[in-house]
Amino acid sequence: MDRSQIIDKIIEFADQGHGDQTRKYSPDRYIVHPVRVMKTCSEYTDSLPILAAAILHDVLEDTPHTQDDISTFLKNYMNEEERNSTLNMVVELTDVYVKENFPKLNRYKRKKKEIKRLKNISSDAQTIKYADILDNASEISLNDPGFAERYLQECHDVLLALKDGNPQLRQTAIDLITTEQKKFKSQL
Repeated sequence: MDRSQIIDKIIEFADQGHGDQTRKYSPDRYIVHPVRVMKTCSEYTDSLPILAAAILHDVLEDTPHTQDDISTFLKNYMNEEERNSTLNMVVELTDVYVKENFPKLNRYKRKKKEIKRLKNISSDAQTIKYADILDNASEISLNDPGFAERYLQECHDVLLALKDGNPQLRQTAIDLITTEQKKFKSQL
């Protein structure tokens, strides 16, 4: 099986996991987001584990699939090293400080704790996080201006803290966030 067929199988697995979930601001199936994140990453790397983790980055957070489910699925398409690398990145990219688990912490405090945690993730996972921010930030700016200003600041804070991923992609994300923030400030 060639690389593109493996990617297609991983997309199918993630899409099945996300089920009927759609994007927050459109009727698009949720899978469009992780596919865009993967495509952005593919402009900077051809690493199968990075591309697979980009596709799977929200699976643990947003679907019934477990780490074991992902690992079992990936056994069909990757060797043990690739599989472990992919799974580790997915775990690294899964939010820990969520409202459900930390109900006494407000969003601001949860996000600060999450940034502190994210500083320690691998450089490859940071690269995926940059691509994730790029995709989410542009969508939120267009569709939810009331929340976008706050969200863009959170993204800015993450990008300032995460310095070990692909530097070009990080700079692209910083430039987008800065541009979007300036738009909101000019509207005040």
